[in-house]
Amino acid sequence: MNVTNCRGCGRLFNQLNNEKLCPACVKELEDKFQEVKEYLNEHPNASMNEVSKENDVSTKQIKQWVREERLVFAEGSLDGIECEKCGKLIKTGRYCDECKANLTNTLMSAIDKPKVEAPKKKERTKERMRFLDN
Repeated sequence: MNVTNCRGCGRLFNQLNNEKLCPACVKELEDKFQEVKEYLNEHPNASMNEVSKENDVSTKQIKQWVREERLVFAEGSLDGIECEKCGKLIKTGRYCDECKANLTNTLMSAIDKPKVEAPKKKERTKERMRFLDN
């Protein structure tokens, strides 16, 4: 058993899968996410700061939900988060489309490397005499 303190409330809880929050804090956070999602459905062009103030959620938490692709900034919104590789402003996820394509190509080229053929056995150029014992 691995018992640790919750990063949210400080209570001790039984940690199963390297979790940082206790089940009560996870439920509270999920409830906050649902509130934010409903607010965004009613106010699709709200800024991140506005959503943060109206729902009592940190902008850091909102950015985390966007990185996890649970939330997406509206197309007309001026808000966004930076691509982790090039710094370009994106609406959701961790990487922009160009960096995703580059990463995919890099990984695929690593997987699809041409196989090196085993060296062929040298054929004998000279004929040899063999003896059979009776």
